[in-house]
Amino acid sequence: MKRFPSEFADLLTPKGRRILEGRDTSVSGALLDPARRFVSLQGVVDATRAAACRNALDAALNDTLVRMEDPIPVDSISGMTMNYMELLPKTVRVRTALLENRRSRSWRAAEAVGLTTMLRSDTFAAFAASVSGRVLRRNWGIQVLCYGPGDYSGPHNDHHPEEAEARAGYVDMHVSLTMPGVDHQYLVYEKDGHLSEMTRVSTVGGITVYRLPFWHYTTPLLAKRGKEDQSRRWVLLGTFLDAAPQARPSSTVPPPGTGARPPARGT
Repeated sequence: MKRFPSEFADLLTPKGRRILEGRDTSVSGALLDPARRFVSLQGVVDATRAAACRNALDAALNDTLVRMEDPIPVDSISGMTMNYMELLPKTVRVRTALLENRRSRSWRAAEAVGLTTMLRSDTFAAFAASVSGRVLRRNWGIQVLCYGPGDYSGPHNDHHPEEAEARAGYVDMHVSLTMPGVDHQYLVYEKDGHLSEMTRVSTVGGITVYRLPFWHYTTPLLAKRGKEDQSRRWVLLGTFLDAAPQARPSSTVPPPGTGARPPARGT
């Protein structure tokens, strides 16, 4: 039974609709500011609908996920030859759904509950375009993550200098759907050269929008005592590249109401 709506807009509150339509001046185009790389939004997704979607997602996909685990390298300490010259690559422990592979169990389960249709909907991309203020490429990537007790993502910046289409920056949008057994999980991110900012991401329907790259990490998920088996945070993720300067309008997603052309590369 499909529990997710076909359009992301159908999950939104009046506040969320104002952002989607470009009518909230405090949020629309917020990530055009070079000093602002991250926006956290609450009260934009209807909590009752979000909880119903979360429950359907948990029932359908929990047994289809793939473990993604990159621990601290064993020689990260023993391999050092100079004081205070330690280097830590991205470390992570989380489960993920393979939504780009139509033959995977995860894709079939996500399709059955209507998730893939919603993540591919025009209004899902339009919301990201509204907050970013940029014209985005229409073919965007989708993914589902699931954090369980102790799962985390270590400090990283998501920079891709080897990829011409992403090296100047791109947009990620996350929708959090947290199970009742979770006590907390936070996102820590950079401001003025320090990992000094923190926001709670263990929400039901909270949206975070990123202008990457920048330094950030996700703290280990903490379960409520005795609720470990009900302690999961689902994350619906879209990754959006900037549209090319002379891209055909049919291949782009402009900020709502602007009809804007893509900005020049690097802006």
